[in-house]
Amino acid sequence: MKEYQAVILRIADRARDDEDSLTDLLNERSRAGWEPVMMTQDNLRITVVFQRQATQDASH
Repeated sequence: MKEYQAVILRIADRARDDEDSLTDLLNERSRAGWEPVMMTQDNLRITVVFQRQATQDASH
């Protein structure tokens, strides 16, 4: 089973800030086992959807 996570980034007035924010987000999620599967952008925000294989909880 897969689990999903959506993250919304507000677009700043400076491209460099947007690049840094997106890079940080992708690196952070990658280290946690998430991989991007979809990204959309409009004038105000970028939405990134991540997925990863769900871990089996031993208590169930």
